[in-house]
Amino acid sequence: MKTALRRLAFVPRNMRLLAVVLMASAASQPVLAQSAKPPQATQEENDVVLVADSVFVTGDNKLTAKGNVEALSGNRRLLADEIIYDGETDKIFVKGPIRIFEGANTVILATEAELDKDMRNGLLRSARVVLSQRTQIAGAQLDRVDGRYNVLTKTTVSSCHVCKNNEPPLWSIRASRVVHDQEAQQVYFDHARIYLRSLPVFYFPHLRMPDPTLDRARGFLIPTLRSTSRLGDGVKAPYFIPIGRSKDITLTPYLSSETRTLELRYRQAFKKGKIELNGAVSDDSLRPDDIRSYLFARGWFGLPEGYALTFDLKATSDDSYLSDYDYSGADRLNSNITVRRAKRDENTRVALLHFQSLRDDEDNKTLPTLVAVAETERRFFPASIGGELRTSAEIHGHYRESSDDVIGRDVVRANAAMLWRRNWTLRNGIRTAVTGELAFDAFRTYNDSTVSSFEFGVSPTLAAEARYPISKVGNDGATYIIEPVAQIAYTGGDDLDVANDESTRTEFDEGNLLALSRFASYDRRERGLRSAVGLNWSRIAKSDWRASFTLGQVYRDIALPDFTSSSGLDGNTSDYLIAGRFSTAKGLAVGGRTLLGTDGELSKAEARLGWTNKKLWLDASFIWLDADPAQSRPDLLAEWAIDSSYRMSRHWTGLLDWRFDAGSGETAEAGLGLEYRNECLKVELSLSRKFSTSTRVASDTSFGLSVTLLGFSVNAPDKSYDRTCG
Repeated sequence: MKTALRRLAFVPRNMRLLAVVLMASAASQPVLAQSAKPPQATQEENDVVLVADSVFVTGDNKLTAKGNVEALSGNRRLLADEIIYDGETDKIFVKGPIRIFEGANTVILATEAELDKDMRNGLLRSARVVLSQRTQIAGAQLDRVDGRYNVLTKTTVSSCHVCKNNEPPLWSIRASRVVHDQEAQQVYFDHARIYLRSLPVFYFPHLRMPDPTLDRARGFLIPTLRSTSRLGDGVKAPYFIPIGRSKDITLTPYLSSETRTLELRYRQAFKKGKIELNGAVSDDSLRPDDIRSYLFARGWFGLPEGYALTFDLKATSDDSYLSDYDYSGADRLNSNITVRRAKRDENTRVALLHFQSLRDDEDNKTLPTLVAVAETERRFFPASIGGELRTSAEIHGHYRESSDDVIGRDVVRANAAMLWRRNWTLRNGIRTAVTGELAFDAFRTYNDSTVSSFEFGVSPTLAAEARYPISKVGNDGATYIIEPVAQIAYTGGDDLDVANDESTRTEFDEGNLLALSRFASYDRRERGLRSAVGLNWSRIAKSDWRASFTLGQVYRDIALPDFTSSSGLDGNTSDYLIAGRFSTAKGLAVGGRTLLGTDGELSKAEARLGWTNKKLWLDASFIWLDADPAQSRPDLLAEWAIDSSYRMSRHWTGLLDWRFDAGSGETAEAGLGLEYRNECLKVELSLSRKFSTSTRVASDTSFGLSVTLLGFSVNAPDKSYDRTCG
């Protein structure tokens, strides 16, 4: 006898009915339909909520739901045309098409199913499992086991779009059986064959791959083929090993005809810190009698009282190892261990630094390879005199391995300063400022008979500054600002008899046009009377283009010999500083800076062009430096560099990397790349050539090939590459 649910009899036919069916009790307990209220938050995990166009109970203890049926149990949601619950056997029979949603990342599709009451066990026919809306696992039959395992037989797996024209996917894995472990987030294959279209290319008796929802899983990562003129043809096969939730290690054997290399990456996260180690050990034919290696270590740790400990350590066994294996293009390795605290009114740093040069023309024994520094700067706002008061103190020492006279010079210095600055705004809009500074410098020099062993001095400085910013909103809605600036300054005291170790390179730019000293460090100070004038112009707009321009020059009563010819600051009158920026809302950005002498000659020039849109990414730069023997640059230096990518179509992207030495008229480095990518496959092909004039680093040509199956360990969130069915 068929009995309708009386509590729902009044609902109009065209509205959906709601029934709450509690199945948590024993199998013999009759089905309850006492209320049409929505389930409460205390509903048990194995309770089932049914929503359907019609729900009725028959006398044989069966509940039937028909029409747009939804069943919810815990985080599972089932959609079907019809569901029959048999209270005698605690079985659910489902007629499709069927869709089962397991959380946010797993969807199961089938034509019909037989499940237990909480949908944790059962059998589904003509089933498909869709993972993260990417990877599809299709089989003739799916067995649900304990709500954790999906076991499929006669299975095909792919993350490629499959259209209705019966054309096989670009790649697929066919297996006699596939087990998807939802808890471990792993997919296991028995007798797996990898197909390209209809062509089998690989066979694996057993294969395991992480499903797309897993971030970290033990196993092999995507291998890379690499061919170079010095190391021959080889392959890299990284193996990833997670160690708990907070650390992991990646071991990458690199085998070729010329080398046996093991690469290593170790990462670990702490409650208040993290470290990462990258290194390699090689036995190759380039240096058959040596074991070659390198190690880079980086880390950060939070300390009490707002301090932070950071380290960045680099070491290599020989000068050419990093270049031979393309681990780094650096020709100097800078290492440091630093403790720092940066606050609104304080900046404190204690650091130990080490430098290792890989250049032909530099000897590490005569370079200051070891540097120690401790410095602090604080600022205050005294109400009695107004303005801002800054205090700074620094202790610095650098050490050379050589003890020979002059070339083995070691230096320890101490510096302290007190600076006060106050600004005023006059009624006519002119901004004025006065700055006063008193600085103390002391130097102890070892192994250099050409300078004093101990020197100290005091340097008082007084400066006045004025600005007159004028702004206007144009008819186009943009804001235009023009600002003349001027400064006059005087620094007293005498030059100290110390070597110029730290201020050998001086840059004149917009940032130090009004600086009290343009030297890089305290072993040199600008003294005497000097002035600076400049003009700033800018256009600010949100919708179209923005631009800025700076023009400046420095004048002094006496020429300072420690400013070299290419610094733009030598003589009584500096070069003209000319700098500008231009950018548009469509991704174009252009910037440049030059130092133009009063005689019309250039001493420095640089320019950068950037352009980013949906198809193009371009970064191009040019640098030009005049010859300057005082800066160990006997010849003119000029270089072009381009790094770009262009998306030629939906799936194809071209890559270009080029560096040209305009001074010698030769290419220094060049690279070409081609990338194909869709929703399930990424192929990268690269060809590069490094041209070297060094006796330690040889020229090298490299060829690389990488094929990545997207959808498993590598996700593809950018759907603009996805193919569509016509």
